[in-house]
Amino acid sequence: MSEEKKEENLNNNEEQVSPTDVVQPAPVEEAAQVSLPASEVTSPETGTEGGEDEEDELTGIEEATEQEIFQKVTKKETRKKRKKRGERGHDKGKEASEWLEKVVQIRRVTKVVKGGKKLSFRAVVVVGNAKGQVGVGVGKALEVISAIQKAVVDAKKSLVPIPLINSTIPHQVFGRAGAAKVLLKPAREGTGIKAGGAARTVLELGGIGDILSKSLGSRSPLNVARATLNGLTQLRKFEEIAKLRGMTLKEMIIAN
Repeated sequence: MSEEKKEENLNNNEEQVSPTDVVQPAPVEEAAQVSLPASEVTSPETGTEGGEDEEDELTGIEEATEQEIFQKVTKKETRKKRKKRGERGHDKGKEASEWLEKVVQIRRVTKVVKGGKKLSFRAVVVVGNAKGQVGVGVGKALEVISAIQKAVVDAKKSLVPIPLINSTIPHQVFGRAGAAKVLLKPAREGTGIKAGGAARTVLELGGIGDILSKSLGSRSPLNVARATLNGLTQLRKFEEIAKLRGMTLKEMIIAN
């Protein structure tokens, strides 16, 4: 009887366990393809969820926006600086184009001192804007470039305004400087500048287009340039002379 009971029990157990109930292991490829959401994945070491990845992404976005803002601000500042630099450069170009410089003479000068002779250079420069202003300057230095720079500064200090009528001077004038004498006469339109040497450079940079001149006496470039400048300082317009005489322009012309 005991053996029959054992066989019945075995048959019952076989009926309870069926081949469909047996769990078969999934293949390796299918297991690799199966992915869980980041919120449900936990790391065995720390035990934290996948929220750290999301936080990293957010912080990355915040950093990117800060960098973009910083770049925009720096771009605006650089644009402003570039504009300022461009304006400065533009102003410098205006100054350079306004004033014209021309070297009339460069000579080597020796000075006798206790130890011997000291060599230096003397430069005569004419500066003008070709719009009615001109000046003559002299500079001395051990080098030619520094002598020219000093002469330019000296010429800008002694600028003389020229009262022009169209492209010529209002009346005849006689200028003197040392032993040099220069005669200046007005001329018709289209005559041009009838002059030579230092007198021509002074008249050209002064903006005079039509004039007659004659150099008398010394031919030294410095003295001729100064004599021409002296003659230009003596020029007066008819209106100024009429005011000095207490007359109108018509009365002065009729009286003459």
